[in-house]
Amino acid sequence: MEPNASPKAAVTAIQPGTPGDGLILNPSNWSAPHLDEADQKRLKSMIEWFENRGKKALKDDDRQNHWYAEFLEMQADLGIFKSFLTPARDGEGDPERRWDTTRICEFNELSAFYGLAYWYTWQVSILGLGPIFQSENEAARKKAADELAKGSIFAFGLSERAHGADIYSTDMVLTPAGDDGAGQTYTATGGKYYIGNGNKAAMVSVFGRVDGIEGADGYAFFAASSTHSNYELVRNVVNSQSYVSQFNLNAYPVESADILHTGPAAFDAALNTVNIGKFNLGFASIGICEHAFWEAITHADSRVLYGMKVTDFPHVSQAFTDAFARLVAMKLFAYRSIDYFRTASLEDRRYLLFNPLTKMKVTTEGERVVDLLWDVIAAKGFERDMWFEMAARDIRALPKLEGTVHVNMALVLKFMGSYLFNADPDLAAPPRMQDPGDDEFLFEQGPARGLGKIRFSPWQDAFEVFADVPNVARFTELAESFKQFLVDAGPDESQQKDLDYLLTLGELFTLIPYGQLICEQAALIGLPEDTLDQIFDVLIRDFSAYAAELHGKTSSTEAQQEWARGVITKPVVDQDRFNSVWEKTRALAGGYEMRP
Repeated sequence: MEPNASPKAAVTAIQPGTPGDGLILNPSNWSAPHLDEADQKRLKSMIEWFENRGKKALKDDDRQNHWYAEFLEMQADLGIFKSFLTPARDGEGDPERRWDTTRICEFNELSAFYGLAYWYTWQVSILGLGPIFQSENEAARKKAADELAKGSIFAFGLSERAHGADIYSTDMVLTPAGDDGAGQTYTATGGKYYIGNGNKAAMVSVFGRVDGIEGADGYAFFAASSTHSNYELVRNVVNSQSYVSQFNLNAYPVESADILHTGPAAFDAALNTVNIGKFNLGFASIGICEHAFWEAITHADSRVLYGMKVTDFPHVSQAFTDAFARLVAMKLFAYRSIDYFRTASLEDRRYLLFNPLTKMKVTTEGERVVDLLWDVIAAKGFERDMWFEMAARDIRALPKLEGTVHVNMALVLKFMGSYLFNADPDLAAPPRMQDPGDDEFLFEQGPARGLGKIRFSPWQDAFEVFADVPNVARFTELAESFKQFLVDAGPDESQQKDLDYLLTLGELFTLIPYGQLICEQAALIGLPEDTLDQIFDVLIRDFSAYAAELHGKTSSTEAQQEWARGVITKPVVDQDRFNSVWEKTRALAGGYEMRP
């Protein structure tokens, strides 16, 4: 793998000698030279808008559950949703209107840096737009594009109170009501629950089933309006700035022009929409962790206890260095996974593995980062004037949205055999995909099946680039050992049905593709080797912990226990390397603080 030398290609410009090597988002010097000038200007203007409001206003709005109308007005004035969320085919020839995953993820990180609610209204708009822009209903697509131009928001009416997001079960029933000259009409009756933006959405993509048609042939997606008299807004089901609605449709008239998908295509649209949307959660987690990191390191480094700076205590330096390594790893993995999204096609669907990993692994790592920081700053993390108080609450949400960790781990396990044993030696890792462009395939994903046929490039290739980095080399040995373990002592028939056992097995497997993309991105951006070595120090400790957990499972066999005992190991210790990374981490103190 040859790093791209173009400075425009770098996700984050590595700046040796600067705090954190410049890897942690700092709004005061944010730049994204890989974006168009117009997009940089929009996002810089958004940063200025938040900074001018100040932390007190953000905290007051959060505490009072203030609907973020001002934020929506700001993005409408800047044309952010209009430009970022309109696919090119519906953008009427405007080159700024395109579905560009790179800039979408920049917005994910920046908006969540200031507050999850600002990201959330954007996120559920993306979900609401998914079935519309996947549809061949040109009138509906045009209406959505026109509403985006006005700054409108959207909603995804999938989940229900009794069934959650189980799309095999829906009580939203469409009853045939005749023909309006252009096609079949219906009346829709039923309720939806936990639907973001359901209070103000210009269009709500609603999933249901046609009465009298059994199985997948009866599924349907249609567009509804939150202002219609037959749309009953019941309540906000959460205590938040965000409006996460419960609503009922009471004999809601569905015209033929409102139908987006019917039959199996509706089912596929639901899954493919979630594929598009859940990817964003990892980037939101990154943004939250970065803001929390600035507050925590600045507070700890300025505090003296028992005659010592807090950051001089060994357990504190270890916690901050681990938090830094985990956060940088999150960012490396997530930003490299963008390339797999943007190069995806019907022939190359590797993104379907890295997508749930971004959703699941990156968000759970976000929780661990915030917990490490919170263990240091302790009671300070509860204070009403700290942004951290919001982070400690909101970081918990992301692993639980768009499918639980367990659901996504079950999906990841479907790829384990192909990834480890059937790699295609002729398949290369994708190139950098930082240039502006429209990711049209995301709306042309086709049927959501055939996962076992997806092939991957040899995962060892990414690790071989860093074979001289001690902990990368040790981790590679563990990964090879895990592969052999599956051959010699893999799960038996009963264990393959035991999700509790499989979840731990999945955690061990997950570390391998996670490490792969970390290495790929490290090579592409020139990550200093001390930071990479420290990241794999953490991953080796995680591998050992999951091996110990597998050892303790009720159903684990003697052979499986023997393997687990054999791989529990210690990372390569290098005090000079640790000190180097810790000093880069400590240097972040005081580097950014939001205006009061």
